[in-house]
Amino acid sequence: MSSLFTDRALLWLGALLYLAGFLTGLAALTRRQSSAGPRTILNTLLVAGWVFQMLGLYVRGLTVGGCPLGNKFEIVQFVAWSAMVLYFFVGTAFRLSVLGLFTAGYAAALSLVSLLVGRWDLIHSEKIFGPNPWIELHAALAVFSYGVFGLLALTSLMQLLQNWSLKHKRLNGLFWFLPSVVQLDQINYRLLALGVLLLTFSLGVGAAWWLRNTASVDYPKLVVTLGVWLVYFVMLVLRWRTRLVSARFAWVCLVMFFIALLSLGPVNSSRPHEVILTPER
Repeated sequence: MSSLFTDRALLWLGALLYLAGFLTGLAALTRRQSSAGPRTILNTLLVAGWVFQMLGLYVRGLTVGGCPLGNKFEIVQFVAWSAMVLYFFVGTAFRLSVLGLFTAGYAAALSLVSLLVGRWDLIHSEKIFGPNPWIELHAALAVFSYGVFGLLALTSLMQLLQNWSLKHKRLNGLFWFLPSVVQLDQINYRLLALGVLLLTFSLGVGAAWWLRNTASVDYPKLVVTLGVWLVYFVMLVLRWRTRLVSARFAWVCLVMFFIALLSLGPVNSSRPHEVILTPER
């Protein structure tokens, strides 16, 4: 394959388009432009970045013979891609144009960091999930749920900023474009429910296979994943019973996502890797 169309080249292009979208949106925001023009440019750049990132993941998938989730680099790229997919649905459904700015910065940061940290992209064996498509589905759903929790962290940050602006009566600049705290609270609740649902289904798919083949169970990975699921599930129950609401709910969602990101280290290190950096692709 031409060096112009390697997986990493495509992923670099996607990351730079995300960054361009973020800078474009930020420039429009500082000039207080909320017209359709800047939003169209932002969304065009984000769609283009998402397409190139998807192509990069597709090419990587062809190389490894399956869903590209074999090392931290691939997982982080997939999380960024998942968050962008969700933005296209959530941002359109709730007309949250400013969410595109936050999502662009988040996706650009994750994508660029994963590309720049070479040790994250270790060589791994092809078909890391073996011949079983259910385990591959389990892994994809689990990582996609992390993308949901990532977007939840962004909307939680927006809610905290809006709470701060109302408390200090700062309603200009960025705060003028933020949705209401009521709308953000509803979005957070739905995103949390969606993330828990996806992670629950992922664990259910995995359990259906593990019960038939207990020797294949990676216990450290299972304990960490179950721990993340349990905390998010408890958060959902507390939010449903209105025991965890408003700013406290947003803070917990934000902090929990950073903990969930840290859990990717133990989960990924539990897999057998060859400790060799990938060559130029």
